[in-house]
Amino acid sequence: MSGSPAVLMRLVASAHTVAEKAGAIVRKVLQSGELGIVEKTGANDLQTLADRLAQQSICASLSRRFPKITIIGEEDLPAEEIKEDLIESGFSEEILQKTCPEEYSGLKEEELVVWVDPLDGTKEYTEGLLDNVTVLIGIAYGGRAIAGVINQPFYNYELGTGAALGRTMWGMPGLGAFGFQLREVPGDRRIVTTTRSHSNKLVTDCVDAMEPHEVVRVGGAGNKIIQLVEGKASAYVFASPGCKKWDTCAPEAILHAVGGKLTDMHGNAYCYDANVKHMNSAGVLATLRNHEYYVSRVPQSVLQALKSE
Repeated sequence: MSGSPAVLMRLVASAHTVAEKAGAIVRKVLQSGELGIVEKTGANDLQTLADRLAQQSICASLSRRFPKITIIGEEDLPAEEIKEDLIESGFSEEILQKTCPEEYSGLKEEELVVWVDPLDGTKEYTEGLLDNVTVLIGIAYGGRAIAGVINQPFYNYELGTGAALGRTMWGMPGLGAFGFQLREVPGDRRIVTTTRSHSNKLVTDCVDAMEPHEVVRVGGAGNKIIQLVEGKASAYVFASPGCKKWDTCAPEAILHAVGGKLTDMHGNAYCYDANVKHMNSAGVLATLRNHEYYVSRVPQSVLQALKSE
């Protein structure tokens, strides 16, 4: 059997091309000008045609290839026939060439849970803040995020019409992270990234308690993790419920692959089993380095308000 790639590597190689297909769908819907926006729970919780089509594409493509995996997507969509042009059946050859970390090499399809956010940063997408938008595919085993793929459909969009749009990053603890250049904030600077559109007193009190030199407010959980691994922020602080497992699974795997950490505000890890509740109700705290410092700064009022799972 040693000749064929491990199931996990085949799944990640597939997720990589599937995420690129989803990114292309997200771009195409925007170009059409017909976003098909509906409010889910309110004006800050939107769904567009791009969310719906990208999720159909991702879930149908992966489940056709890997029928025994559990896939949990953000959008609650009716069961319907998926058009063939939404199906992506390719693999990333580059990923298939890599050796699976020993601890994951024997995993079976049915042991894996895939968390999908087809368009993270929907509000920003509708407002034209396109660098905030990501497609997230996270893979979990035994409750832990073990691989993640992030596609940025509009990467480079500010460079104008001649630029090649989009990029895909991926990572796996024990193997590494690929598709970007890892950078760190200079050691003496604390730059905190936090929510752009879901702030409240708990969030601002917690950010202030970190004594940041600078605060960067951007949309999208995937985008905030990109800020961390590209040296634009040293911590992602969101002291509020609101983030879901599909927002954090893929980013957490990539962050772990480069030595970072993502927990709730108490410093506890989140669980990504198929049967867990979807809300990250105790907030999100993510760092590339010095996680303990940031956990130690979380105010008591925040810890009391946000019960750990």
